[in-house]
Amino acid sequence: MNRLENTIERLRHPAPGSRIEAARDFGIDLNLLIANLRLTPAERVRRMHAACVAAEHLQGIARRRNS
Repeated sequence: MNRLENTIERLRHPAPGSRIEAARDFGIDLNLLIANLRLTPAERVRRMHAACVAAEHLQGIARRRNS
């Protein structure tokens, strides 16, 4: 089992009392984390950039409405 597969397995089945279990119980979406881990670094950067562009767009709309 390679390192990524091992990490994914630990996220899917956290050990009792582990920090991963605590994060899951707190409401952290571990499936979303797994999906992001499967992306290449370049794909993660593209997604983050798209999210930033969308946030800036929404800020602009909010500013225009509040003016």
